Amino acid sequence: MVSTGISDADFEKLVNLCGLIPVKWICIDIANGYIPNLLTFCKKVRASFPDKIIVAGNVATPEMVNTLCLEGDVDVVKCGIGPGSACTTRLKTGVGMPQLSCIMDCGDAAHGVNKYIIGDGGITCPGDLSKALCGGADFVMMGGVFAGHDENPGEIVEKVIQCPGAPNMIKKYKLFYGMSSTHAMVKYYGKKNDYRASEGKVVEIPYKGALKETLEDYLGGVRSTCTYIGAKCLKHMPKCTTFVVVSQQLNNVFK
Repeated sequence: MVSTGISDADFEKLVNLCGLIPVKWICIDIANGYIPNLLTFCKKVRASFPDKIIVAGNVATPEMVNTLCLEGDVDVVKCGIGPGSACTTRLKTGVGMPQLSCIMDCGDAAHGVNKYIIGDGGITCPGDLSKALCGGADFVMMGGVFAGHDENPGEIVEKVIQCPGAPNMIKKYKLFYGMSSTHAMVKYYGKKNDYRASEGKVVEIPYKGALKETLEDYLGGVRSTCTYIGAKCLKHMPKCTTFVVVSQQLNNVFK
């Protein structure tokens, strides 16, 4: 996907980029999908690129999904506010929606008008990915769980760990940060404006090596989910699932 903001300068860059490379997907990506300018920008992009697959977000309620799908004529809505591992929006603003509830509500709204959603964030383990798909997500975005690998950008940071009575250890890390963090704003825009709060963390992720093993772990989990619930393909997963509310889902006798 080519990702864009919603300013006039962003639109100019988008037009230039689409003229240079064969772009199929356009993602109109802002943190607050309830800004009226997002809908206006979606209409503008659709009028200019009638043949593209347009993604827009982020939102967390079915009403806004319907608005973007029907009035903005977008194909896919990116859903999720605050669930990301490097996101502090809920802490700083009090705004958000539990991600599974968000996916279930927004998925119903989008599928009712033959459109799609991306569940953006909130994945901590392979089981969470399966739950997102079972809840009705057509696509799932994952950041933190895929951070820290060879394929990720950024340098490996080495730290010396003091071990009393034993040789010191060297541990390797990679930085992972939210795109609304001060770190990201300074890196990509040169500064953080005084009127804004940082809504993202900078996290040192233990170095994980090649991405292949993590991918296999997540894909293997989804395949096994399908066998447990009797789903022959990803599309069938929501139809084969019943959710129940629990206070604890894991046996933590052995941590």
